[in-house]
Amino acid sequence: MKPLNKYFDHTLLKAEARPADIEKLCAEAREYDFFSVCVNSCYVAKAAELLKGSDVKIAAVVGFPLGACTTATKAFETEEACKAGASEVDMVLNVGMLKAGEDSCVEEDIREVVDAAGKYGATVKVILETCLLTDEEVVKACNLSKSAGARFVKTSTGFSTGGATVHHVALMKKTVGDSMEVKASGGIRDYETARAMIDAGADRIGASATVAIMKEAK
Repeated sequence: MKPLNKYFDHTLLKAEARPADIEKLCAEAREYDFFSVCVNSCYVAKAAELLKGSDVKIAAVVGFPLGACTTATKAFETEEACKAGASEVDMVLNVGMLKAGEDSCVEEDIREVVDAAGKYGATVKVILETCLLTDEEVVKACNLSKSAGARFVKTSTGFSTGGATVHHVALMKKTVGDSMEVKASGGIRDYETARAMIDAGADRIGASATVAIMKEAK
């Protein structure tokens, strides 16, 4: 099993996040050698500069937090983020289209982002927003993400009615098996919760309380 710090995408996505907050985020990520920082796309270039020479990767959110913009917009934002230094893209799928049964629309939305990211060798994680979905819809979203070529499925934005649950992480891992990875995010604020997500099958954890979790783990 990999060390705890390498499970974490050290995250700051609040609307009020300032450049100084991103500087602090990146300094913490360097200190703890987290897998990545996860930021809004406007801060990717700054994070890339701050993390130059380190092993910490940069993940950018796309179509965040609703997933309801056009596919072309998501693809463009993906390219912009990758050009600026992102090696991972966390995109929000189109939840309304999924719930409407517009499977081909949802799959194509993901595939366009995967193709855009692929030009830069970037990994795509698909945010399902599990709190808004039935179990059947979670399974369908996982399968559509797999068909579209994404590398990860991810539970939540942290900006909707709920975050990650052990139930949803386990269901997602059961659905994708070894063919994809699972990221748990949203509401993970202590070591016990993070450990439970990993035990349920999470390959990555997105959290803003990452430093506190690491201190608690010690």
